[in-house]
Amino acid sequence: MGRIFLHVILMMVTTGFISGCQKTGITTNAVSQYQVWFDAPASDWNMALPIGNGRLGAMVSGDVNRERLQLNEESVWCKKGSYQDKQGAASLSRIRALLFEGRYKEAEQLASQELMDERLPTVTRAYQTLGDLHIHYQDSGDYTNYRKTLLLDSAMVRIAYSRGGMNFNRDIFSSAVDDVILFRETAGAQGKINCQVYLSRPGEGEEILLAGDRIIMKEHVENGQGVRYEARLQVKTDGGNVEAGNNSLIVSNANILEIRIVARTDYAGDDPAILCDTDETSLRNKSYEKILTDHLKEYKGYFDRVSLDLGGSSMDSIPTDERIKLAGEKADPGLAELYFNFGRYLLISSSRPGNLPANLQGIWNDKLIPPWNADYHININIQMNYWPAEITNLSECHLPFLYFVGDLRDNGRKTARDLYGCRGFTAHHTTDAWHFTTAFGQLIYGLWPMGAAWASTHIWEHYLFTGDRQFLEAYGYDVMREAVLFLSDYLVEHPHTGKLVTGPSNSPENRFATPAGDTASISMGPVMDLQIVWHVFTSFIAASVLLERDHEFRAVLQDQLDRLAPVRIGSDGRIMEWSDESLKEIDPGHRHMSHLYGLYPSNQYIWSDTPEYMEAALKVLSHRLQHGGGHTGWSRAWMINFYARLKDGDQAYHHFQLLIAKSTLPNLFDNHPPFQIDGNFGGTAGIAEMLLQSHAGYVELLPALPEAWETGKVKGLMARGGFQVDMKWKDGTLVSARVLSKLGNPLNIRYGDSSASFEMDKGQVLNLDHQLMEN
Repeated sequence: MGRIFLHVILMMVTTGFISGCQKTGITTNAVSQYQVWFDAPASDWNMALPIGNGRLGAMVSGDVNRERLQLNEESVWCKKGSYQDKQGAASLSRIRALLFEGRYKEAEQLASQELMDERLPTVTRAYQTLGDLHIHYQDSGDYTNYRKTLLLDSAMVRIAYSRGGMNFNRDIFSSAVDDVILFRETAGAQGKINCQVYLSRPGEGEEILLAGDRIIMKEHVENGQGVRYEARLQVKTDGGNVEAGNNSLIVSNANILEIRIVARTDYAGDDPAILCDTDETSLRNKSYEKILTDHLKEYKGYFDRVSLDLGGSSMDSIPTDERIKLAGEKADPGLAELYFNFGRYLLISSSRPGNLPANLQGIWNDKLIPPWNADYHININIQMNYWPAEITNLSECHLPFLYFVGDLRDNGRKTARDLYGCRGFTAHHTTDAWHFTTAFGQLIYGLWPMGAAWASTHIWEHYLFTGDRQFLEAYGYDVMREAVLFLSDYLVEHPHTGKLVTGPSNSPENRFATPAGDTASISMGPVMDLQIVWHVFTSFIAASVLLERDHEFRAVLQDQLDRLAPVRIGSDGRIMEWSDESLKEIDPGHRHMSHLYGLYPSNQYIWSDTPEYMEAALKVLSHRLQHGGGHTGWSRAWMINFYARLKDGDQAYHHFQLLIAKSTLPNLFDNHPPFQIDGNFGGTAGIAEMLLQSHAGYVELLPALPEAWETGKVKGLMARGGFQVDMKWKDGTLVSARVLSKLGNPLNIRYGDSSASFEMDKGQVLNLDHQLMEN
């Protein structure tokens, strides 16, 4: 590598800049890149627009005459039945022996019998809708100029239309400051708002009460097998009257209509009625204007840290649903800006400190029986939800997941002990709000004890970006240690090679053909397992060195790393998915690309150190794609990140286009199908990864810039080491960059074939004001 020849300015910055850049008018498409909008009412839930404060959310749907807010509260879960760990540890050595001997059918029969609990029916432990707010209007005349817009930079849905020569406006948002959903409608003349307001919920268990200007809805879900919730609606008007109807409130001749909704559950052990009392008391003397002002200030403190300008396009004036239909037909860089902003908006709106993490649907779900229970799948899905958290400057939004990982320990210790005879803690392919960790169901998805280990790597990533030593010392290190301790005990020596392998375990949700002609899914040393072991061991060892703790345990881990079975490249040049090449893939286009974990999200493979694995990863991707891989939304999003790490910007962009064209719903939600939010977050992370990377020990600018984004600018992306990066580029070439050091770490920076190193103090800014050139 050459070194950068450049003009450098080092300066101290104010704490105001450190806390986050304010968005400025830097683009010609400043409206469209922050607006998801339609020119017609929603015809179904997939055209509804989401709002949320991390805990309390809604999907705004309905039409002019019948407005509907489908409501969610993150802890409305049912809890029928429970999972029980089998006492399988005594059978583990026999299962392993059978697998080592190649007797896969016998091993699977024994593993199913001794290790796997029975899968509960889908509805038994599910995240559920809170219910619906309905607003039915008396006036049913024709209307014009309809527009419904999600304002991403304000976290608000705005509906505007004209009727009878008057303009009507409806604003809806969910405030994290005041823990309330606000609906407000104004009309162009006095006394023109007439409607009926009520709450409902699917099923028959809810209790509805009227109390003056309030409606109260409460229930112990699933007949007492789940949480108790309480939701309260208050109607406030300027002018007009509010009267009680049949489980509803009737608004007549109002000038302004305001509806406030609070909701709580007993998930954390508190009485939801008392919690709602507290919420209502804090709101009692607070005006709409004050609530809105506080909401905007708080939300913008997150959202305005980052801005992206890819040049916009002629498509900016087209409604979002129509724009999605046209994706791929003509260049539309503005759609990538919109998608990126939407992804950050969704993370802010579904994952805030102190809350539960975002589930398979974030916090948005309109069903009592959602797909896959809308739970927490931890064999990629919840991890993908948090891929954009650090790089897009939303580190605080990562915290719900990081603390959730630690909450798995109580159950995970028991699972590790009973099922495997190991110390530490483990978790399998999925869990829920009550943190079960049991292996259940079929081996192909259920026998995969790597969930806690993968999840715990996020703790170290959080430290690398933030330098939050206190978090690591007081909490994160201990969680990582227990995850690593399980794997240290779980590793076993392969009798034929002497190397250490995991097992029995699957390559998530995939299967293979055995030499005997059987179909199986569990083996010893699946490649993803080995890559996760490498990732979590090296991360923990680095943390141990940093904190000067666990010297002896660190030595044990290093010895195990040295003895770990290597990831092999097969005779066809691809990274092998299973450690034995005699095991043949049955589904070559499988949606999981598990054996590329070392490429992304891990940093095990990079061009400078392991070019042979990078080439082999390319062959894996080519083969998968030739056979239909990437066909789900989240799988396609993973492709974007893979190609970004491979530094093939045009291929990464190609898969972003396919994500939009094939796996994106009209409201920009990801389509698995059905809706699943991980693809939104994975796609957002992929866009950022194309522009900035820092996993290889240095900050790399524009590592995978596609030709389609030849000119643009970005502000506020984060790199490991605590560096905040702004960049401008033109005609595919970097023009300038600005790097703020938040931690005072040395900076190693690269662009193309150029590189340089700088000592930086905390709060210093490095301005690269001229084009970077080879010296």
